[in-house]
Amino acid sequence: MQSDAKILIVDDHEDTLYALESALAPLGHLVTRATSGDDALKEVLRGQVGLLLLDVRTPGVGGLDVVRYMRRVEQTQHIPVILLTGFGPDTELSASAFALGVADLVMKPVDPWTLRTKVRYLYDTHQRHRALQAEVRELRARTRKRASPPTPGRPHPDTRVPPQRDGHTDARETRGTRDARDTRGTRDARDTRGTRDAREQDRTA
Repeated sequence: MQSDAKILIVDDHEDTLYALESALAPLGHLVTRATSGDDALKEVLRGQVGLLLLDVRTPGVGGLDVVRYMRRVEQTQHIPVILLTGFGPDTELSASAFALGVADLVMKPVDPWTLRTKVRYLYDTHQRHRALQAEVRELRARTRKRASPPTPGRPHPDTRVPPQRDGHTDARETRGTRDARDTRGTRDARDTRGTRDAREQDRTA
């Protein structure tokens, strides 16, 4: 996986720096160097460091202190670190290193093939993690842009205002209804009287 992120190697011995650069060259990544803990921190804080190969005993700020500082800064806390030591196995050092989240502890002189294998895996894993974070941020930004505004309250389906009625209108309607009822009563009465008169004429005929 090609990337513009650098591999930073930190040691105060020129021959060690040269051996590390030669071992990592087949990976094809940009390799930069520092010779002290202070220089290592400055380089890391500039950004674009994908992995750190760090000697435990560096001039100025020691290797473990460099890692402690990196883990407190959001920008650098996830950068994988491989510690290098030339003093043989040290249980206390191993415990302190792994407690700080160091990825591995490698003894000097390093085996080039083993170092390349570890660096390739840690570097690629870190780059995939960064790419995934960038994708998540982009998706969140797109989601915020596409989010629709809150739906306003829906109006009642029938927006017509019912006609207003006043006392005069109600009185006119009531009077009209009563007149219609009286008219029907009068007509019914006439019909009934006419029927009765017709029956009486039939009897007298």
